[in-house]
Amino acid sequence: MKIEIINKSNHNLPHYETTSSAGMDLKAFIDEPVILNSLERKIIKTGLYISLPKGFEAQVRSRSGLSIKHGLCVLNSPGTIDADYRGEVGIILINLSQEPYTINNGDRIAQLVIASHEQAQWIEVNELPKTVRGVNGFGSTGIN
Repeated sequence: MKIEIINKSNHNLPHYETTSSAGMDLKAFIDEPVILNSLERKIIKTGLYISLPKGFEAQVRSRSGLSIKHGLCVLNSPGTIDADYRGEVGIILINLSQEPYTINNGDRIAQLVIASHEQAQWIEVNELPKTVRGVNGFGSTGIN
């Protein structure tokens, strides 16, 4: 799949690290370091602008290493970039640790996964088909 991109950052384009990678790392494009204090959230810019084909979205996800080592997560994970959005890709990060975390220009802060999607058409009905599970939810299918 080919996707049009404008790169206003001073970093290389996002790319897959391995032949089986699902996501591409996104890097911070900032003028000066950003300190993210405990439980603080900020939008970190990337300098990237994309044009996705209709029927696709770009999902912004946390990087597992940053999450486990430093408590840094994408707040609305996965964040969705719609096919008709043309603004700069920004990453909403939150620091869930108890220690401040400093983000520097060029730091890998999130990953981007390209995914196809459908648009639903609602069919209003008076009753839904029965299933074994029924209305049981929130942990009803397992012990935990």
